[in-house]
Amino acid sequence: MDLDFQWKRLDDLSTREMYTIIQAREAVFVVEQACAYQEVDGLDLDSWHLSVLKDGELAAYARVVEPGLKYKEPSIGRVLTLAKFRSLKIGYALVAEAIRFTEAHYPGADIRIGAQAHLQKFYGSLGFEPVGEIYDEDGIAHIDMVKAAAIA
Repeated sequence: MDLDFQWKRLDDLSTREMYTIIQAREAVFVVEQACAYQEVDGLDLDSWHLSVLKDGELAAYARVVEPGLKYKEPSIGRVLTLAKFRSLKIGYALVAEAIRFTEAHYPGADIRIGAQAHLQKFYGSLGFEPVGEIYDEDGIAHIDMVKAAAIA
């Protein structure tokens, strides 16, 4: 499968690229999951944005938030695959690329995520371990998970 992984900072995204990203995030997190929350949360300003394109179209997305902004560790969030592309099962490749990038940019740091609780097995397969208890975030059960720093 031919996927194009593109990493950009907010200032490097075109207006159309950011519009497409926000549209995708709202389609998945607000509309599909019927979750009313502040989608544009201020963390985009200092994050790395990963767009995964299939045949030039946005298929999946994630962002890496710098350490100290959301958690003390760098974090991966807003992980999504658009409905049209879910049959391709690219979620694993998306998160694996986000991990690779985060480990390269923040060597020696753990990576923290606030995962939807039903995805623990998926994230566990990528090296994340649950920490703490399940909690409610915007009406959806979540759990914090941490991937220990890669040993050099």
